Amino acid sequence: MSDIYLVDDHAMMRDGLRAVLEGAGHRVVGESDQPTQALADLARLQPGVVLLDLHIGLHSGLELLEQIQRRSLPVHTIMLTMSAQPRHVAEAMRLGARGYVLKGSPSREVLAAVEAVAQGRIHLGGAVAELAVQGMMNTGPATGLAALSAREQQVILMVVRGHTSAAIGEALHLSPKTVESYRSRLMAKLGVSDLPALVRLAIREGLISADEN
Repeated sequence: MSDIYLVDDHAMMRDGLRAVLEGAGHRVVGESDQPTQALADLARLQPGVVLLDLHIGLHSGLELLEQIQRRSLPVHTIMLTMSAQPRHVAEAMRLGARGYVLKGSPSREVLAAVEAVAQGRIHLGGAVAELAVQGMMNTGPATGLAALSAREQQVILMVVRGHTSAAIGEALHLSPKTVESYRSRLMAKLGVSDLPALVRLAIREGLISADEN
């Protein structure tokens, strides 16, 4: 059985996962809805497996995944997310994820992923394997949101959700001027000139749903 850490910004989701995992004999050693706290906990607790959402409130799970890889933390990460975007699957695997499971999958899928990843294998749930192939076959120059850095994707997510530069700066520990620079740079990369166009692109690329706008 595995020691598991949960990173998700929905308490109800964490509660449900805890019940499923502990019911199967695993031990949930910690949980968080904040990447900074999660990173500190992972370094301290060193669980065998991490279940990580792609979007953690205003933050990106990919950024946390990148930090886990950069610090060579001895944990195996499974992305558990709503996103069925091929580029998200490909990027998560590139950054060291060992599994990718879509939210809404049966609990047995999550348990199968935990078992596989804990044993050093890779697990791509359901139709995710095909998505991974699609994402990895795109060997041309990165375009769209894939051309953005993890921090730029974090900024764009907060921008399209209506947060001001000051609020974004406070959340990400950046000056409003730095946020404006990120915003200008990412809009230039994406070829959009105003916020409505940026929102439409974010919806089209699956970064946010139309219901959030």
